Amino acid sequence: MTHPQPDVLPMANPIRPYAWGSRAAIAALQGRAPAAGPEAELWMGAHPGAPSVLETPGGRVPLGEFIAADPRRALGEAALAAFGPRLPYLLKVLAAEEPLSLQVHPTPEQAAEGYAAEEWAGTPAGAPDRNYRDPYAKPELLCALEPFEALCGFRDPAESAALLDGLGVPALAPFAAALRRGEIHEVVSGLLTLPAEGRADLVGAVAAACAADAGLAWAAGLAEHYPGDPGVVIALLMHRLTLAPGEALYVPAGQPHSYLRGVGVEVMSASDNVLRGGLTGKHIDIPELLRILSPKAGDPVVVRPVRQGAEEVYRTPAREFRLSRIDVEGEVELPASGPSILLTVSGDVTVYDNEVPEGSESRQNGPRPGPTGLGLAPGASVFVTAASGPIRLSGRGSAFRASVPA
Repeated sequence: MTHPQPDVLPMANPIRPYAWGSRAAIAALQGRAPAAGPEAELWMGAHPGAPSVLETPGGRVPLGEFIAADPRRALGEAALAAFGPRLPYLLKVLAAEEPLSLQVHPTPEQAAEGYAAEEWAGTPAGAPDRNYRDPYAKPELLCALEPFEALCGFRDPAESAALLDGLGVPALAPFAAALRRGEIHEVVSGLLTLPAEGRADLVGAVAAACAADAGLAWAAGLAEHYPGDPGVVIALLMHRLTLAPGEALYVPAGQPHSYLRGVGVEVMSASDNVLRGGLTGKHIDIPELLRILSPKAGDPVVVRPVRQGAEEVYRTPAREFRLSRIDVEGEVELPASGPSILLTVSGDVTVYDNEVPEGSESRQNGPRPGPTGLGLAPGASVFVTAASGPIRLSGRGSAFRASVPA
């Protein structure tokens, strides 16, 4: 028996239980009681580290396998030509109750080179000291669902030097002097390579000074989570910002960042390549981090949406993904944009599938069957194939759409 081939398919999505996650945020979004342990990220995509599973007429199928079975139908010709037979983005709900590691992501060239080198060296794919899990870059965009605190990018080095001088910690004097010469890269290198004993003493003194200054109490809080971690001092050299709900932060390759607290919808290239520089108990490869790290000072790229038809689109230079928000009041039609994932964050939204069963007479003649409606409660998502064409929604609520730029 031939099963109908729908173009809108419900997704079952894994939750990553990282220690910094919230027990309540993702559960509240999905209408559940708080979890017993931390729930950090809800993943929606085909990344092999934690793929979504589709509910198809023939049974449950991992999204990657679904795409591999018919990549042209799932992805469309344009995405297939640009990225090969894989979904090029990963959509997440991120819920940070504690700070994430201070980190950077590689360029496409750096990722390909690093992955090839570790493959050649025989480093196991799941090894804790592996830097490159795949050969892809990882630009990312995080849109706040509530006020969201983050660190992103280096401030003007002269401003950072003045801040360090004001702390009154003698051991910071050579770092402040280097900053006045514009040597951000050298300062980060020097902090990360301090001997363990001297590093702990320095971070302890900086934390005590920050605790006495109301405007820097947040840095003292970082030291409570990560005592003796030089990332506490590096964080003082960075921009600290709070995104308002609906604002987004775009993070390009090489830019240092750390998410401190909040809940947001995040979209990125389908990669898990992270080079850590502090605020973590995980592996830090200092030489590789310094090779990837961009020492350029500059303001964070805060993105506000632009109206395009029924969508509020967050424009970025990323070629792998496009993120938009849709507020549904009644009926809405979205233009086709290759393979899409729709995630509802409030209210109730129905997504319609205009599928016609394979082999049915209505494919050749006669009227098409009416569209099939699939209701989405908050926290639920669907995968929409490129073959679906325009997407019809109805109801009252808000949803995010991840797709591929035209």
